[in-house]
Amino acid sequence: MTTPKNIQVSDAKLEITQIRGLVGAKQNQKDTLRSLGLKRIGHTVVRSADAVTAGMVNTVPHLIKVEETK
Repeated sequence: MTTPKNIQVSDAKLEITQIRGLVGAKQNQKDTLRSLGLKRIGHTVVRSADAVTAGMVNTVPHLIKVEETK
């Protein structure tokens, strides 16, 4: 299950998990995942849903899974 391109800016926290590998991905997608702090499949980071994070998440929705944390 991948994330649709509809992450909105809010004051929520997002739990972002890498679900697919980077082999064959474009360089800007690799750079985006690295900027999010993701290093490997199954790695999870928690980021605030600001404009920068929302833009990065919407760039690579097919490689990550996003859930809102409590």
